[in-house]
Amino acid sequence: MAWPIAEVARMSGVTARTLRHYDDIGLLPPACIGANGHRYYEDRQLLRLQQILVLRALGVGLPEIDRILASQVDELEALRGHHRRLLDERDRLHALAGTVARTITELEQSRKDGTAMITISRPENLFEGVRPTHCMKVLHDYPELVGAFERQTSTWTEAESEADERERTAQMIRLAELLAAGLPADAEAVQAEIDAQYRTLSRVRAATAEEYRAIGRTCVENEHWRAVYEAIAPGLAAYQRAAIDAYAATRLR
Repeated sequence: MAWPIAEVARMSGVTARTLRHYDDIGLLPPACIGANGHRYYEDRQLLRLQQILVLRALGVGLPEIDRILASQVDELEALRGHHRRLLDERDRLHALAGTVARTITELEQSRKDGTAMITISRPENLFEGVRPTHCMKVLHDYPELVGAFERQTSTWTEAESEADERERTAQMIRLAELLAAGLPADAEAVQAEIDAQYRTLSRVRAATAEEYRAIGRTCVENEHWRAVYEAIAPGLAAYQRAAIDAYAATRLR
């Protein structure tokens, strides 16, 4: 049986745009193209799509996925490999939960002590379990942005990755302090922080207004991102999204 691209998109939760991109780069060609020009997929393509999505969920970049799938000769062995990766991801999520719990404890203690400023004793630990590739992987509808980010970060040394984590931590804490001060998301000081975040992202690739809004939505809609933001300050995820929306509307038209 063959399924049209719209049905495959519905079943898998992947947009037709992403499926067409996978075809364009040779990662997931359809079984055939009908006389109407529509792509059609059969069982083998659905199985390959499942493997692609498992690997994407594990933070594997598209070029590496292509190499993995091209090298596998036995589907059962491939599934066993994916299972091992899923177990590793379970361990990563466990580490993330521990990170968030530690942050909550530190913030609760800070409030008990009457400390006005938000501080983290070891800010480099805030992003433990949330590496950049894990953050960007959820933007399935924007493969060009994700691909550029993955190509850049794949060359980073451990020191460069840690420096990036510290910088992003500092940016989030500064934004939380503005939220605590009661400033609206479109206030000048808030927009200056969002501009700093945008310039950090632009070192890899300047995002379009649509892409930047998608990043803002992900802060709220993705459970991993939201957990990190909310561990710093309740409402910070939605505040980040609102601030990005205001920035995209006024500066990225």
